[in-house]
Amino acid sequence: MMIMGDTESCSSRAVDLSPTTQSRKHKQKVDIYNDVLSRLRDLNVAESWLPGFEDELWAHFCRLPTRYALDVKVETAQDVLMHKRLLHMAHNPVTRPAVEVRLVQVHSSCGSNSHGKVEAQCSDYASIQSIHPPPAFGLSPDLGFALDANNLYVPEWDSTMNSKLLCSRPMHEITISTSDKPKLLSQLTSLLSEIGLNIQEAHAFSTIDGYSLDVFVVDGWALEETELLRDAIAKEIPRIEKHSRFNHHVIAPVGEQKPGVQFITNHLNIPADENDLREIDANLLKYEKKIASGSSGDLYKGTFCNQDVAIKVLRAEHLNEAMQREFSQEVCIMRRVQHKNVVQFIGACTRPPNLCIITEFMSGGSMYDFLKEKGVFPLHSLLRVAIDVSKGMNYLHQNNIIHRDLKAANLLMDENGVVKVSDFGVARVQDQSGVMTAETGTYRWMAPEVIEHKPYDYKADVFSFGVVLWELLTGKLPYEDLTPLQAAVGVVQKGLRPTIPRHTHPLLVQLLERCWLQDPLLRPEFSEIVQILQNMAKKVADESKHRRKDKSLRIVPAGMQGRTPSDN
Repeated sequence: MMIMGDTESCSSRAVDLSPTTQSRKHKQKVDIYNDVLSRLRDLNVAESWLPGFEDELWAHFCRLPTRYALDVKVETAQDVLMHKRLLHMAHNPVTRPAVEVRLVQVHSSCGSNSHGKVEAQCSDYASIQSIHPPPAFGLSPDLGFALDANNLYVPEWDSTMNSKLLCSRPMHEITISTSDKPKLLSQLTSLLSEIGLNIQEAHAFSTIDGYSLDVFVVDGWALEETELLRDAIAKEIPRIEKHSRFNHHVIAPVGEQKPGVQFITNHLNIPADENDLREIDANLLKYEKKIASGSSGDLYKGTFCNQDVAIKVLRAEHLNEAMQREFSQEVCIMRRVQHKNVVQFIGACTRPPNLCIITEFMSGGSMYDFLKEKGVFPLHSLLRVAIDVSKGMNYLHQNNIIHRDLKAANLLMDENGVVKVSDFGVARVQDQSGVMTAETGTYRWMAPEVIEHKPYDYKADVFSFGVVLWELLTGKLPYEDLTPLQAAVGVVQKGLRPTIPRHTHPLLVQLLERCWLQDPLLRPEFSEIVQILQNMAKKVADESKHRRKDKSLRIVPAGMQGRTPSDN
């Protein structure tokens, strides 16, 4: 049975952001699902008639981002079954990574050629086109294949019979499914390049349960040697899996190199594991629009191999020694962390003067912008956001990383409403002595020990988290009637703290006051904060349930209105 437009969303996580947009995207996904199902049954694909197939197909679409449904071609519906099969194989360590290599026929617009050449090659067009299917995904409209007399292509007159031609050319399509992890896309692109392939198009998708589906259209390999290409990929790809198993979550203090660490010639001085293929070719980045500007750089929304990304660019005029050192520190930290509540690092361009950091694109924007646009969160949503942030911060602290600039503007939301910690420009690996640079961060969120130039540790982030909680609670700028310096002086000398609104839940008041205690030793750790917030969320949910129950009991049935107990 096909899914109707009002079907419940496949995401179990409530998303507070842009409900109209979410509804529209969900409807698009439903429509494409129905079209694919109809197409498979029109083709009389046996699997599509098996009991439970509809649910399995819908679950496949729900595992992947909406972008997958919008990009996949309905006319190549059988490719969806191939993707479903590869993802299933990726679940099993024995069959992971799962790889499919095939020839596809790629079409693109090209300039006119002599009429004689068209006639000479047109006779082969139908046979070549019928041999190979089209790619699973639509290609970029500006894709140029540099077709020339030495390439195999067949031009076809377009429907208007003018000078514009449609050039058709066989290429290899490589589909890989494996465990998702940071830098996977850059590792795969590097691997394919080392084999001798030229990537003409790529589509990268991450599933909600921790797997990836990456599709590449490539040339540079003999068309008749598809099996050899498959063997070459199968031989090389295990080193990515090995790197994932043995070097995952490895955190080392900055400046303290592990065996095997090396420096890359002509790059910044960034320690790197020799297997860490994080360097991205700047030519593969496409810039779409500027999102924000800072004192030393700009943030752009763009794409990398057709994956939406955020690109943080350091301006050339700011490439002094201090800025390069800070850039190197941020790359060094970001490439070492992976957590669902920390913005995912994809790669970096480390060759001066073109320095940039590429991360996943967070379509929901920052908590700061959300609060300005939507107003304050209801308590249950506030707690959900706070739990996300505290989990991300707990992970960082467990790996000896102090953020040092925690505030609502540095908390980003993805398309599923998951909130993640971002911006590690001033983050540091904690020194064993606990002595860190003073006055680092933003005054209104800064812990008193940082303002006073005293030695400090990760408890400084806990203080900032308390101010962030207050931001989420009120939607206001901390100490908005004071200058940043006045606020800093008040925090240190007068014990100034933001005013907690009346009627705030008592448990939240208690947590706020503990987080911004003057003595860092008395502040809770994030492992405890996570537990406190989770217990609070459960209590708030129970209280809400009881209120609804009490309200329903107070409603008098219509037949009882006007009657008193003595009337019964």
